[in-house]
Amino acid sequence: MERGIIPGQRRQVDNFKKISSWAAILFAPTLVGTIYGMNFREMPELHWVWGYPFAIILMAIVCTSLYFIFKRKDWL
Repeated sequence: MERGIIPGQRRQVDNFKKISSWAAILFAPTLVGTIYGMNFREMPELHWVWGYPFAIILMAIVCTSLYFIFKRKDWL
């Protein structure tokens, strides 16, 4: 499939992969942060001492995992 791609198109595809990868990496903490930012009263994590540290660690793990996955696939 990639044999017929001219160099300009190849560069465009590579740029698209990089932009998509970074968008996915930045989406994960945004999603978790917006859920915690809604300030629901019935969220059990809000009454748990480790609720917010857990959310921050979760965001870091997801972002780091996505970074290494995309790096391994040579998208970054």
